[in-house]
Amino acid sequence: MESYYIYRMTQNSTWDLLIVNGLVFDGHGGAPTRTDLAISDGRVVRHGRGLDPQAADRVIDAEGRWVMPGLLDIHTHYDLEVELDPGLPEAVRHGTTTVVMSNCSLGTTFGAQVRDNGTYVENPIVDCFARVENIPKPVLQRAVDAIDWSGSDGYLTHLDTQPLGANVVPQVPHSMLRTEVMGLEASVSRDPSHEEIVRMAQLLNKAMTEGYAGFSTDSLPFHYLANDPHRRTRIPTQWTTREELRVLTHVVRRHDRVWQGTPPKDNPVEVVKMFLFTSGRWYGKPLRTTFLTSMDVHTDRTVLPLGKLLSRVMNSRLVDGRFRMQALAAEFKVWADGPLTPLFEEIPELRELNEPDLEDADARRAILDDPSWQQRFREVWMAGKDGKGLAGLRRRLGYEEHAVPRDLHLLVLDGETPCPEWKGLTFAEVLDIAQRHQATGEGARSDAERAALEAMPAGIDDAGLVMHLFRTYDLDLRWYAVTANGDPAKLEDALFFEHNLPGFNDSGAHLTNMAFYDANLRGMQIAARRGMDMLAWHIKRLTSEPAQFWDVDAGTLDVGAVADVVIIDPAALMTWDPDTTIRVEYREEFDNHQMVNRPEGIVTHTVLGGRVAWEDGELAPEVGKVRLGRTLLART
Repeated sequence: MESYYIYRMTQNSTWDLLIVNGLVFDGHGGAPTRTDLAISDGRVVRHGRGLDPQAADRVIDAEGRWVMPGLLDIHTHYDLEVELDPGLPEAVRHGTTTVVMSNCSLGTTFGAQVRDNGTYVENPIVDCFARVENIPKPVLQRAVDAIDWSGSDGYLTHLDTQPLGANVVPQVPHSMLRTEVMGLEASVSRDPSHEEIVRMAQLLNKAMTEGYAGFSTDSLPFHYLANDPHRRTRIPTQWTTREELRVLTHVVRRHDRVWQGTPPKDNPVEVVKMFLFTSGRWYGKPLRTTFLTSMDVHTDRTVLPLGKLLSRVMNSRLVDGRFRMQALAAEFKVWADGPLTPLFEEIPELRELNEPDLEDADARRAILDDPSWQQRFREVWMAGKDGKGLAGLRRRLGYEEHAVPRDLHLLVLDGETPCPEWKGLTFAEVLDIAQRHQATGEGARSDAERAALEAMPAGIDDAGLVMHLFRTYDLDLRWYAVTANGDPAKLEDALFFEHNLPGFNDSGAHLTNMAFYDANLRGMQIAARRGMDMLAWHIKRLTSEPAQFWDVDAGTLDVGAVADVVIIDPAALMTWDPDTTIRVEYREEFDNHQMVNRPEGIVTHTVLGGRVAWEDGELAPEVGKVRLGRTLLART
């Protein structure tokens, strides 16, 4: 390959693009070198110092900057955005050139799958994505309306016609596979027949033969459908049988592709049994397996160390697996609009508030006004806070049953409602202000704050404050909580653990709840503080390592490699405060608002297939209009 491209270069003596004077990380983990990079016909054709700029159509001077392969985002839900804004601008601006889609059992592989079952019209994409990924139904319906294919082969044909702004790696989503074979209603109400399992395996085998790089399932016990009559029913993948999962993972194993999953977190025995599907010792051949997610959870400090222990066991000679947990290089900070937050899906009393549609404030208020619900909420919200009983012991030990943060000191207001003075205050601080005002009649700093305080019921307490704020302000109440990775040392412990894969961002999901598009940049910032050796190793783990795991053509700057390149300004990276660059913006393509990251000056250039897609803070005009990215299929 190298000799061919050197020959071509010497015959033509013209490069399309020349990147000079940069410190180049090749993606293999070795020390960076100061060299030039020549690109022609979309591929890297030469490395070397002092390459002649006169031989290039265009030259980028990367003096003082880092040059590296395009970054991989290994866990995204861009499946819908590809249909509405295929340029994927939030990926491009962060130096992400390859995204792995169709995670957590959800995707569009088999088309819209809308069908009338004789009782109601099934709309599985809207039904599954709306609550699991917190994407408003109108946005989802826009994507469904744009779908004009059916079947896994039709999807690949469709992707090959899209003006992609990043490479996409499609996987087969289990919820949609089940729906394709059984129909949505049957897939969430009964076990599959033997014939239906065989049919699922046949469709999965067909997709693997077509080149799909992975298969995704989901077992988190708080992922629910969003439409009637199933608002209290878990998504189809949650209904899988052991036999069904064994057969389907066997198909993936035979093709040597990736199985992405999430664990049944409330059942440790089932977690271990599920992880053991990776075993080559037991099943004859290792199964490349990646699970969410390796984090230090505030309410359960055992999650991170136990996850690391299980990873070591699964990758040991005893088990002979190929097992990777995914790690997030950021605090797990989740925003909420009043009572609507993915965090609340875990607890039944709080989940009820997520069941009505976004616009149905009356339904949420009816729940909040119900005395029986108020009593149940108070019991679950206050459990263990008095330090008594088993719940109190577990709370003191940092081993609570749920990840939902019930400590008012961890809940932070992030909007002008109910008054500007409270923005940035914790719920605990607001409760203190309210209790002092009720005791003395003093403390209000403005008419708005006085009105907010006087609207509170007498004798306001911990649980009462939460109910009052949700009932009074509904979706206008903007707040957030950090539920994991708040300790920087433990975050780094997860991020740099050898059996974890960094690069988890959850991009394209949770439109107004999360914004982790920048997590790969955050990880590089953390690694760089440990020195160049750690940075080079970490860049490998964001580029060639995940590319090899999914077996796709990406992740290096070798001669002959497709020229997906990112240029980073290290000075801007190291002085960047990620918390200051998160905001909510209106996306015309969605006709909806979205949380985004907009760090400035860090990624100076993103190059896709030899063409500059992002430069000095601006998207190239052709992004989203012409095809820059590729559909990446498994190479073997």
